[in-house]
Amino acid sequence: MLSLTNIRVGFYLAVRQVRRANLWTTGLIVFVMLLTFLNLVVVTGLLVGIVAGISNQFRIQETGDVMVSTLDTKDYIENSSQILSFLHTLPQPKVISARYLAAGTIEANYFERIDPNEKPNKTGASIVGIDPVAEDRFSKLSSYVGEGQYLSPSDYDAVLLGPQLVDRYSFGEQPGLTPLKKVYPGTKIRLTINGYTREVIVKGILKVPANSPLAARVFMPDTEVRQLLGRTDYNVNEIAVLLAPGADANDFRDFLKRSGIAAGAKVRTFEDSIPNGVAEVQNTFGMIGNAIGSIGLAVAAITIFIVIFINAITRRKFIGILKGIGISGEAIEISYIFQSLFYAAIGSALGISILYGFLVPYVSAHPIVLPISNAIIVAPLNGTLIRIGLLVLTTVVAGYLPSRMIVRKNTLNSILGRN
Repeated sequence: MLSLTNIRVGFYLAVRQVRRANLWTTGLIVFVMLLTFLNLVVVTGLLVGIVAGISNQFRIQETGDVMVSTLDTKDYIENSSQILSFLHTLPQPKVISARYLAAGTIEANYFERIDPNEKPNKTGASIVGIDPVAEDRFSKLSSYVGEGQYLSPSDYDAVLLGPQLVDRYSFGEQPGLTPLKKVYPGTKIRLTINGYTREVIVKGILKVPANSPLAARVFMPDTEVRQLLGRTDYNVNEIAVLLAPGADANDFRDFLKRSGIAAGAKVRTFEDSIPNGVAEVQNTFGMIGNAIGSIGLAVAAITIFIVIFINAITRRKFIGILKGIGISGEAIEISYIFQSLFYAAIGSALGISILYGFLVPYVSAHPIVLPISNAIIVAPLNGTLIRIGLLVLTTVVAGYLPSRMIVRKNTLNSILGRN
């Protein structure tokens, strides 16, 4: 039966052995624990962070924290001007961007097409009418311009193209998308909305990942899109709201709904607005990360088992003498458990310091640029504590089993070194 005396004796023996242990051996074991901790947390956090980076793109570049959008039964948000005026009086919004959305087509190289039977270099696109100043404050759209220049409020018949609409940046033809060939800043293209065709100039081409919400859009000053739509009532299709620091998106969404805005528009938070598949991919990546982490956990357990087993074998005679002078086998086993706890605790403490003191803030400030997203490390504290618990439990079990195997041997045989 576990007693306080055995715990105290076991702790004393553990401290004594750790103090006398070889520093290089102790350092190596702690280093293994540190790497195991980082493998458990960082690998999973990075895999989930890839999807979080995709989600964050939608929040920064399209939805903001709260999105007010058109009802499925309507073509626009009714009473948009009143809603915008109301939003501008509230303290929670930091930046507001109102947009016109329209389905249309764009066509290039039409001057070169001589044969009327030749397939035109034409594709469908989502046309977005923006206030260039407000949109740049909202999504930093000007920073994504890879070629040419950003739009200005006074621009007439000028557009920005997403990279998926340009053949040298896209992945080739896809269903419903035929990238435009030989299109550069200054090139004239035809833009058609609502049956009206206008010749416009490509002022700039964006440079964003293929899965960015900006990648397959055409941006144009809102005054021009409103004319093409024939909309004189100033009713927009979506209003993206970026909240000030400290404002809660769910509370603000509920407030807008109580204010009556939901009667004529959808009011959703960023989490409500992101595509359903993103959450599923995030869960999948999390499972993959856990699987990889479990391998590291098994490696750590085997390492501790071998270290403790060899330690106990080499100290078998000493263990026999301890038992011979009256130290219980349970106290000796507890001493090895404390040693295992020491290794796991030091490794985990170093891991937490590196994770939250350096890795998470550094990668958040300098995301890892990947072809599909700017990845961050997602490491919520509650999940990290669970992984620390698993590491400690695995280490304790791995330390207890070999010590029990040696301690349970006959005392006299242990002293004399017989099997």
